[in-house]
Amino acid sequence: MKIRLGRTGRHPQGQARRRGGGIKWWVLVAFAAFAAWRWFGSAETDPYTGETAHYAATPAEEVQLGAQAYQQVLGDASAQGALVSPDDPVTRQVRDIAARLVDRVPQVSADLARRNQQEVPDSWRGFQWDVSVIDSPQANAFCLPGGKMAVYTGLLPVTQNEDALAVVMGHEIAHALLRHGSQRLAQQELVQLGQVAAAVAVSDADPQQQRMVLGALGAGAQYGLILPYGRNHESQADEVGLMLAAAACYDPREAIGLWERMSASGGGGVPEFASTHPDPANRIARLQQLMPEALEFHARYCTPGAGG
Repeated sequence: MKIRLGRTGRHPQGQARRRGGGIKWWVLVAFAAFAAWRWFGSAETDPYTGETAHYAATPAEEVQLGAQAYQQVLGDASAQGALVSPDDPVTRQVRDIAARLVDRVPQVSADLARRNQQEVPDSWRGFQWDVSVIDSPQANAFCLPGGKMAVYTGLLPVTQNEDALAVVMGHEIAHALLRHGSQRLAQQELVQLGQVAAAVAVSDADPQQQRMVLGALGAGAQYGLILPYGRNHESQADEVGLMLAAAACYDPREAIGLWERMSASGGGGVPEFASTHPDPANRIARLQQLMPEALEFHARYCTPGAGG
């Protein structure tokens, strides 16, 4: 009888110890080692920027994903009666700007790669370029992986002129050239792996420990990886897009007024550290720093007899 009572007395304590087993730190350590191996092992140098980049899809896969997304966007716009006719003067203007920008992609790609002492990229050769105009109050535009573009009519009152519109479209094309979609997929895969590892690591912990670890992981991913990564992508696209617009013989100086108007129309916004976009003042300052190089591109390709 005493033996049976002794077992009964010890059993709940054993259960309590198992339920409150704490955090499996070895799981987090193993994930960190695997993530570091996978992340740094896949590192490549981006020829457009000279910076390290990581990709989760091949250029051909990016083209396919972009084409699928583009058809969905056009289908939704058409169903809402928002797809502007190809014969509309606005569509013709946008397509003319796109054609001039795309025409300079080979030269700008080669120039920037040489500047960074990298091989000239050719992933853009597989792009399926196209552009549409969508009637919407959004002040927005996009270029999907693979070269499918759209411009929303709400952007036109902000850009005000062809040069500023070309700067925006050059920025969006730059996202595709820089393969930012594939880079974001690589980033998301890393975050998802971390979430799985954290869930396993705290599976035996008490609820308070679970909330603490998962909350810290979420905040760390948001402020340590996702937001800075997004801001860096925007800055890269600003630079490459500005050079592209300048080489296509648009005035790159219009970028300053453009972002001043963008800032005014967007209100106060959120602090830069909590945003995927650079602070407007910082963005304008960076564009001003890039302006001498952009004007060199403009002179090289747009001055008669310059030989660009």
